[in-house]
Amino acid sequence: MKVLVTGATGFIGSHLVEALAGRGYSVKCLVRSSSNLRWIETLLSPARLTNLPGTSSVELFYGDCQDINSLKGAVEDCDYVFHLAGLTKTGDTDNFFRVNVNGTENLVNAITGTGRRLKRFVFLSSLAAVGPSLNGRPVTESTEPHPVSFYGKSKLEAEGVVYSVRDRIPVTIIRPPAVYGPRDRDFYMLFKMIKRGIFPYWGKTFYSLVYVDDLINGILFTMVNEPATGKLYFIADSNVYTNEDIAFEIAGIFERSFIKLRIPKAVMPLFAGISERFNKGGIINRDKIRELHHPYWLCDSTLATQELGYKSTVTLKEGIKWTADWYRINRWL
Repeated sequence: MKVLVTGATGFIGSHLVEALAGRGYSVKCLVRSSSNLRWIETLLSPARLTNLPGTSSVELFYGDCQDINSLKGAVEDCDYVFHLAGLTKTGDTDNFFRVNVNGTENLVNAITGTGRRLKRFVFLSSLAAVGPSLNGRPVTESTEPHPVSFYGKSKLEAEGVVYSVRDRIPVTIIRPPAVYGPRDRDFYMLFKMIKRGIFPYWGKTFYSLVYVDDLINGILFTMVNEPATGKLYFIADSNVYTNEDIAFEIAGIFERSFIKLRIPKAVMPLFAGISERFNKGGIINRDKIRELHHPYWLCDSTLATQELGYKSTVTLKEGIKWTADWYRINRWL
């Protein structure tokens, strides 16, 4: 069985490539010439610099979701497609729709254009597509979407693109909450600040989380479960965590205390605007601030448990420790 993974060199994508290869699938990674291959290069065959199949279970295919012509060869011999490529941070909101919506549209059009009969097309969306909980209760698959960020709006629009072809392609959409684990750079910033004894705090907030290995298992469940066809699922830890819960777990790793750096919500957009001037692709930006104004980012993965057999297995304590260990081993901390 051959599988195509877009976003294969990223945080989540590289973990998915490892898991698929470990299960014996032949994995084709859609990459650009500028892609950093460091997380998957040990899995590649010697023929990785060509678009010809190599002898190992993982190969590269050079293309871009912005170029539909480059995608036709990528999908023509695949049984499964996992679309993880997307933009999560940018200083230009138009880029969210260009990459997340138009890129998804190009990929599904390439599939339908070749007439390839897939076993499954899995699209990785986000909790941001439905938006925060407005009443403190976890959102479910039936919650009416109300994204509050341009990122969330672009992912919701991309979901619509995927749903529009569900009569021709067996599709599944997954909306994870915040994902953490080895190789992640967003939580890394929090680890680094707390190691220095500082916890940025703008009020008590509540989160659903998922450790990357649990998310990958949830994604893989969609491959073998027929009920997943045409469905949308949240894949998350079953617990609710506050920002303080997360901070104390991280602080426990370093065996140190921290001070709360209180940031009034009124000044957060100004702070984000200044940050964007220095790092347009950084996590601190005006679009992310739109999300941070809301205190409840919670979702319920009961449907995935009932229909797919999904169950989170990694506790927050374990996940934080394993993530910190990886940061240390790789000298990020």
